[in-house]
Amino acid sequence: MPKYKVSLIPGDGIGPELTEATLKVLEAVQERFNVDLEFIELEAGDACFEKRGVALPEETIQAIKESHVCLKGPVGETAADVIVKLRMMFDLYANLRPIKAYPGAPCLRDDIDLIFVRENTEGLYKGFEFTIGDVAIGLRVITRSGCERIAKKAFAIAQKRKKKVTAVHKANVMKKTCGLFAEVCREVSKMFPEVSFNEQYVDAASMRLIKEPQKYDVIVTTNMFGDILSDEAAQLIGGLGMAPGGNIGDNFAIFEPVHGSAPTRVGKHTANPCSMILASKMMLEWLGEKYDDQDCLNAAAAIDRAVSESIRKGLVIPDFGGKLTTLEMSRAIAEEIIRIQL
Repeated sequence: MPKYKVSLIPGDGIGPELTEATLKVLEAVQERFNVDLEFIELEAGDACFEKRGVALPEETIQAIKESHVCLKGPVGETAADVIVKLRMMFDLYANLRPIKAYPGAPCLRDDIDLIFVRENTEGLYKGFEFTIGDVAIGLRVITRSGCERIAKKAFAIAQKRKKKVTAVHKANVMKKTCGLFAEVCREVSKMFPEVSFNEQYVDAASMRLIKEPQKYDVIVTTNMFGDILSDEAAQLIGGLGMAPGGNIGDNFAIFEPVHGSAPTRVGKHTANPCSMILASKMMLEWLGEKYDDQDCLNAAAAIDRAVSESIRKGLVIPDFGGKLTTLEMSRAIAEEIIRIQL
């Protein structure tokens, strides 16, 4: 049985609470399945910056490089200096954000099951900004190679799902940048004839996500559009507390909750732990696929079912109508993992 080194960044705000809750679930995973995880806790984020004057220390970066994968809690104002920098540094070009309705959660519909495949290293988020007098300018960098690899990732994922890809852009206005993205998506679609393909403008997609989310399968889009649309879509399934994310490259990955550090909720122990728990589920799926480890894949499936069962039984935090704390909900999920039958 291989031992996986997991770089663990608890983060800021509610991050340490979510991390503690997630570790309870992963303890149950290791008890139930032949999965061996070694956690290396690292510093990064606002608290690290206040303490050391740097948000992402070199020793943290080095430890991440020496690990198999990274699991990260939310960070606060230093997010651009932590996760955005790590995405660029490790070339984690695909940001995967699944949006799935779980029975018992406050969802718009019970048949929502889609995933955003967001380009993660280009666009306005590259941070190429400057001023000329009273004019502020931001450069939106879109490359053919960047478009091609994110489109291929989206179609490969669709092949394992419902075989449908929707490319979201605004090529009618941004004719060069979105135009290139749309053009490359069309070209890549021809390599996957078994996958249906359509396009939508970002404003229409934002409306249709509310009107008919059940009609989507895989949505591929550019960096900022994907960030905004996936947050909107999370509200359809109970909010950002149900939204995990994965930053995927060819050889490495970082998994995290989609939401921020929520400083106003620190110490109340009412935050939904599912975002980071489901991020750990995505981490195990990635390990299972990368290292051909069926135990990791089984553990990931167990986490998904345990989250579903806990929500269905009402073993949830007050936001979902329950009475449990963050840690109590994670313990309920852990107990489901121990007894669940796959």
